[in-house]
Amino acid sequence: MLLITPDTIEPVIRHWKDKFMNKQKSPDTQYRKTLKLVLDKGIKSYAQQGTETISLIGTPPMRFRLKAGFPMITERNMAPQFKSGKPTVWQQAIAEMTGFINGARTQSELEEYGCHWWKPWVTERKCSKRGLETGDLGPGSYGAAFHDFPTAEGPKYNQFEQILEQMQELPHLKTHFISPWIPQYIVRGKGKVQKVVVCPCHGWLHLRIFGKKLVLHMFQRSGDLPVGVPSNMVQYAALTMMIAQVLDLEPYEYVHTISDAHIFEEQLPMVKQMLEREPKPLPTMKIKPESKKIKDLFAFRYTDFELSDYNPHPGIKMPVAI
Repeated sequence: MLLITPDTIEPVIRHWKDKFMNKQKSPDTQYRKTLKLVLDKGIKSYAQQGTETISLIGTPPMRFRLKAGFPMITERNMAPQFKSGKPTVWQQAIAEMTGFINGARTQSELEEYGCHWWKPWVTERKCSKRGLETGDLGPGSYGAAFHDFPTAEGPKYNQFEQILEQMQELPHLKTHFISPWIPQYIVRGKGKVQKVVVCPCHGWLHLRIFGKKLVLHMFQRSGDLPVGVPSNMVQYAALTMMIAQVLDLEPYEYVHTISDAHIFEEQLPMVKQMLEREPKPLPTMKIKPESKKIKDLFAFRYTDFELSDYNPHPGIKMPVAI
């Protein structure tokens, strides 16, 4: 005999509600329009990675009302099951974000959060060139900037902790802003030693509260459109959800602006393949019911998220510029 209780019926209701909502969704074409715009209007240039790129400065912002779907591209699969047992691509994107906001700045620290893709950028050669230990992203990296920003007074400054306090006390302000850029560790040239293996490409955040609605605008300095940007879309939309839950707000809108949006020459055949595919509706991303009680931003992990209604096209092996 099947016993129906609130605990057993709630997942069923949620499942069919998600299915119904997904049928009502229209395909979101903002990402593919950005790809096509760069192909059509971009300028060719030589990249420091040793290859040519097509770049377009100042692409139109992509705007995602999170109730209408989660900004995870469907032109290729971001949820492959790896034989190694590692988290999927979208899970590693969120894992990276949870690591960064907690101050992770080494490969081993990021792997503890579930992000395993930094190894090619923290080799002995790359790190020693900057006076860093192998595996260290450096004091100019995201985790250092977000969690341990250096100050003239001495003590390190936790940007997210302080901004969350400001948002709680003075929600109307337009100064809820976070930066990943520590200039003295990033500048290079004669007599200068850069102290970061990859200059921060994303993470300039402007947070605004409108009544009970939260809008997060992420400005991206440099965006590898086929590879990096899809993961950035996932992690900052997820961050919007995390901050909204901590502050008892609705995760209303995620806005994504890119300054230098580019496609590497080796990626062109794959990009054209993606653009030939039929647009599909965005999936649904939720914080798991058992994680709804989390009120500490730094306690979130990728395992607190669940993805549904994701029906992407097959994966495409995409070259990554190191």
